Amino acid sequence: MILSYNPCMAPVLRPYEARDFPALYRLDQACFPAGIAYTKTGLRYFLKLNGAQCLVAEENERIAGFLLAEENAPLAHIITLDVAAPHRRCGIGSELLRQTETNLAARGVRSILLETATTNEAAVAFWQRHGYRIEAVLKRYYLGRLDAYEMRKLLLAPANERQAKKET
Repeated sequence: MILSYNPCMAPVLRPYEARDFPALYRLDQACFPAGIAYTKTGLRYFLKLNGAQCLVAEENERIAGFLLAEENAPLAHIITLDVAAPHRRCGIGSELLRQTETNLAARGVRSILLETATTNEAAVAFWQRHGYRIEAVLKRYYLGRLDAYEMRKLLLAPANERQAKKET
């Protein structure tokens, strides 16, 4: 019998723990080019922000991806979404995003912003597929030479909150 590795197994989503830092840093370095990937200091800074929300996708006790956002209700900012190359196109990024949006909406966030390089067609398509719309072009945002799109998505209040408003 031949056993093959299936990178599209369902991951476990869980909150970030300090012991995850080395793996998250390595993953961010693998996902983005030098100068765009976060330094250790930069990544630590964002993880320690008041309102930082980091969700980790783990498979077989290995980190397959993570999403880091900063919440300041009613606004949130997605800082980074990283998925390991063997796990891409398996729904991990979508699941991390769905769960993060649900968590943020439950805490009063109604709008999420993010930036992505205008040349990263796969990322732009991913965000648009998930309801994010281009709001602006940020000239020379990355490395002082690469433009970025600022993208935004409006979130609905949780169903129970919408229902309570209808009843009043």
